[in-house]
Amino acid sequence: MSPVILFILGVVFVAVGIAVSIALHEVGHLVPAKLFKVRVTKYMIGFGPTLWSTKKGETEYGFKALPLGGYVSMIGMYPPNKDDGSVRPSSTGMFQTLASEARSMAHEDVGPGDENRVFYRLPVWKKIIVMLGGPAMNLLIGLVLTAVLLMGFGISEPTTTIADVSKCQVKAGETVDPDSADCKPTPAAAAQLKPNDVITSFDGKPVTSWDQLTGWIRASAGKEVSITVERNGSPVTSTVTPVLSARPVVGADGRQAKDDAGKLLYQDVGFLGIGAQTALVPQPASSVLPMAGENIKQVAGVVLNLPARVAGVAKAAFSEEPRDPNGPISVVGVGRVAGEVAAMEEVPVQARLAALVGLLAGLNFALAVFNLIPLLPLDGGHVAGALYEAVRRRVAKLLGKPDPGAFDIAKLLPVTYVVAALLMGMGALLIYADIVKPVNLFG
Repeated sequence: MSPVILFILGVVFVAVGIAVSIALHEVGHLVPAKLFKVRVTKYMIGFGPTLWSTKKGETEYGFKALPLGGYVSMIGMYPPNKDDGSVRPSSTGMFQTLASEARSMAHEDVGPGDENRVFYRLPVWKKIIVMLGGPAMNLLIGLVLTAVLLMGFGISEPTTTIADVSKCQVKAGETVDPDSADCKPTPAAAAQLKPNDVITSFDGKPVTSWDQLTGWIRASAGKEVSITVERNGSPVTSTVTPVLSARPVVGADGRQAKDDAGKLLYQDVGFLGIGAQTALVPQPASSVLPMAGENIKQVAGVVLNLPARVAGVAKAAFSEEPRDPNGPISVVGVGRVAGEVAAMEEVPVQARLAALVGLLAGLNFALAVFNLIPLLPLDGGHVAGALYEAVRRRVAKLLGKPDPGAFDIAKLLPVTYVVAALLMGMGALLIYADIVKPVNLFG
């Protein structure tokens, strides 16, 4: 299959995965709303003109033209005007008009018998459950996909089989022509080790893992030791003397560590000149939650520093600076990464599928965390409004004052529009950056 077709298939795979994730996110709102008897009038995937819809019971289900999200419409999202109980505009002030118009739209479908089926009449805890249903669904999807990734596919780990043998000893940051007189053979090349050799012992000790072997090699600089490999089913033993060489210091995240000044760190250790073949190794169920937690932690770090991260993207997009590979990307960037992964023909199909599943898991964790930001129109903003309502009612009760009733979150719509505009601007910037200065994950 051609790389172009593979690229397209990767993009389609992730696009469908995102669409399903959005649809299930909205199901997370839909199900508890219906369980709590709130009348749900619409369940839509996308925005803009309706492409297709069907009505089942009292709810219209359908797809919109712009696949940029989804929504669930519930009647009575905002309470009536506190002064006169009206849902119609009662003021000519701009902010008051915005709130009144939204209030009016929220009550358009309220009919006889619906008085106790409006959203704003729900107890606070039920409001919170409805609003957290979407992010909770994304967390669940991310958790399931992480389990599939770890337990089904496995994690790529180095094996004790040699993948390649370096011909020349090369200092960090330098290159040497392997056919020139400057090429000093590596200990592995001098010992005539070959790709596909399986290392079975080192210095008389059985080798059970690549990490174990690496530690022994690093500690054996200048020492002549025996090494045994299995080659074509037969053992072959030779001697090697690891040389002292500057090698990268690898951090806990698997990347080369840097000092406080941002300079890459190296250390002098024993070096043999071999690379390991990798294989997908299934992991136990106990590894799923820690992996998911680490993924969520990384996403939360990006979200907490989102303004600075977006500013960095803007700077890179309009300058010669490279993009931060750990920074935010748009759906365009995600699609490009998925396509590149799918088109890597030198990587086994199973490993590519695992990478795509991992990408979808990360996206769902990102959707969950992002939607928990306590700003409207995000789910976290509605949760914050419900919590404020609970606190206000509790304080009124403690002070012996009348129940202030449901909090009119419609009054915050001006803030909502500002946040929505900022989110659209951020999305446009990320799409532009992903076109003119895409993130380079594969060198």
